[in-house]
Amino acid sequence: MKAPLSRTSGALLLLFSLSGCAQNQALSPPPGGEQVSMTVKVPQNLAAEPMRVMYRSEKCPIKRSGPDWTSYEEDGYLATTVQPQRQGQSDLYEAKLPINGGSSCQWQLSNVTFGVTYANTTHFGENVKAGPGGGVIVMFDQHLPQRRSAFEPTIKVSGDVLIRQDYYPWVSEHFIGGHKKLAWLIGEGEMYSYYRAPTARKVAFEPLLHADYVVYSVAPKVQKEGNHTQVTYPDGSVTATGSKPSFKKLQAIRLGQSR
Repeated sequence: MKAPLSRTSGALLLLFSLSGCAQNQALSPPPGGEQVSMTVKVPQNLAAEPMRVMYRSEKCPIKRSGPDWTSYEEDGYLATTVQPQRQGQSDLYEAKLPINGGSSCQWQLSNVTFGVTYANTTHFGENVKAGPGGGVIVMFDQHLPQRRSAFEPTIKVSGDVLIRQDYYPWVSEHFIGGHKKLAWLIGEGEMYSYYRAPTARKVAFEPLLHADYVVYSVAPKVQKEGNHTQVTYPDGSVTATGSKPSFKKLQAIRLGQSR
């Protein structure tokens, strides 16, 4: 677990990345305005990632050009990064985000990308680095987020959001393009889970890491027909189909349902 993060005058640290017409704007939420609480329960050896927060504005639109060279406008956008703060000595990390970002643009909270990653990979061996996985995107308006998979469904939620999901450690080894080892978090679906919750004021993410069920994969050293990635599951079974590990198979192994 990471050491407790320092607090700066009771406010969250905001790092601004301004885009489009918003280049000279900043968030200025009204005092006492409505907020959404984003909490992450962090399992051992993991860390809460910085939250990537997107605000949008109808008052400060951006001009775009279509494929036929016609121009049109879309809502302006402003991205910030917020580091969630550890709550005492607990495993909970929280960030409180204003719904109304204020300023002359009247920024409105659009979506938040957050999650967990490996803080410590030494138990997987030498030179293993943290890989992706364990991410969630919550949308608070009608817009699509900046990171979007065309294959992942969006779960629509009325009211507050509680996300409990299973994850497994996945250590992958690659050779082509340079030797590297990565410790991923594999869950159901792709890298992110998507939720649309326009009325949520509390979002809680509780990833369930099954640390004893590690799956390993080794990619081929030479790229040619017939060479596939070899995947070794916690029960000792091996596949060489060229695809990533099967989440359903990992669930079945843990629950004693594998054949």
